[in-house]
Amino acid sequence: MTHVTIYRNRNKECIGFHTIGHADYAEAGEDIVCAAASVLIINTCNAIEKLTGTPISLITDEEEGLIECRLRDNPSEQTELLFSAMILGIESMAENEDYEDYIQLLYEEV
Repeated sequence: MTHVTIYRNRNKECIGFHTIGHADYAEAGEDIVCAAASVLIINTCNAIEKLTGTPISLITDEEEGLIECRLRDNPSEQTELLFSAMILGIESMAENEDYEDYIQLLYEEV
């Protein structure tokens, strides 16, 4: 199962996330749940860096399915929008009865 934890500050602003695990919906290379989550997550990291210029801290480990992304600065409207779009996609997957056993979404105040 892929576990996604969204980090929010006390103002409820998203300041990063942590993902770990593989969905195990299907064999590697055929796993649509893992592929969809990966695209949402990786594209969000890339978009924040390239489109907003906001520096991030990024830790990855492909074998463990680990991606941790944290903002180095305070969130902007742009980063909030990009995080919100990613969260919307992950929520849709986690709430879908076909995929809910393969992806979990949690929120943590940090």
